[in-house]
Amino acid sequence: MLNDTITHAERELYLTLLELAQQYPSAYEWLTRLPTWLNAIKDKANYAHAPAYQASVARLPNLTVNHVDLNSDTLTIDASLNQSQYKQTTALLKQLMPWRKGPFQIGNDESGIKIDTEWHSDWKWQRVASHLSELDGRRVLDVGGGSGYHGWRMAGAGADTVIIIDPSCLFYHQFMAIRHFVGAADAHDTGRYRTHYIPVPLEALPEHSQLFDTVFSMGVLYHRQSPFEHLQQLRGQLVKGGELVLETLVIEGDANTVLLPHDRYAQMNNVYFLPSVAALTGWLEKAGFVDVRCVDVAVTSTEEQRKTEWMTYHSLADFLDPNDAAKTIEGYPAPMRATLIAKR
Repeated sequence: MLNDTITHAERELYLTLLELAQQYPSAYEWLTRLPTWLNAIKDKANYAHAPAYQASVARLPNLTVNHVDLNSDTLTIDASLNQSQYKQTTALLKQLMPWRKGPFQIGNDESGIKIDTEWHSDWKWQRVASHLSELDGRRVLDVGGGSGYHGWRMAGAGADTVIIIDPSCLFYHQFMAIRHFVGAADAHDTGRYRTHYIPVPLEALPEHSQLFDTVFSMGVLYHRQSPFEHLQQLRGQLVKGGELVLETLVIEGDANTVLLPHDRYAQMNNVYFLPSVAALTGWLEKAGFVDVRCVDVAVTSTEEQRKTEWMTYHSLADFLDPNDAAKTIEGYPAPMRATLIAKR
């Protein structure tokens, strides 16, 4: 028997936006575009694997869930799985590989399924969480949210509404697979879900919506050909006084230092601008943000990003100079990420 997880989650998203629009009219434009957004991600003409991903989610078994912990480093859905359910669930989740952002666990410690993702996304959350304004009761937008791991953590931190956006068909269905097991564990007292996913890029959203108290953009800016446009789009989604959390690749240097990789960076062909922290601070101020501060700088290690059973392709170790881990295979400085927080 197939489940209706995706249909139910999309209905919850619609009802959440409808409620929001009654107080903030700019949300009506989101409602107008929502059917197009949700239909496009299921269209085989756009995404050849979409029907297979949908089928994998729809075939996930209904489990008896004892507890869901959105605040643990490994997002844990404590459930009882018999041997048949374990095999079925594992096989279906592996059809949604590669799993890049997590980790997740479905089941208990003894007999559970541990989705050991490429990234220890919990390490990034640990670096960021203590510097945030309290998320309790806030509306949050997570731009480029991948499988939704950080979005779930935002809900666990008390956010009233979390909307994750990312145009990836695979990541959308990974989120829906986790949603299937989370069920209503993140719901308000009214029963309405708090965590939602719209499969679009930032530039598809209505401009100047000013709907969110906090906006996250983590691991996105360096993929944008126009970083200032990205910053302005982020600002347009924030209420006045709202908080931006920006995490991106940076390099050492002064306020005039920016790296523009000639071809690839760490084997990625879609990396454009890597500023210094000082340069990025200036960019944010030029884009209209205030109270800009850098709260963390960390070199990415091969323990934080690595190949696993759930992501079997090349990972960071393959992208670094084999004779000098301080450099990428192309000779650039190895990945270093900074988190800056600013206000609109």
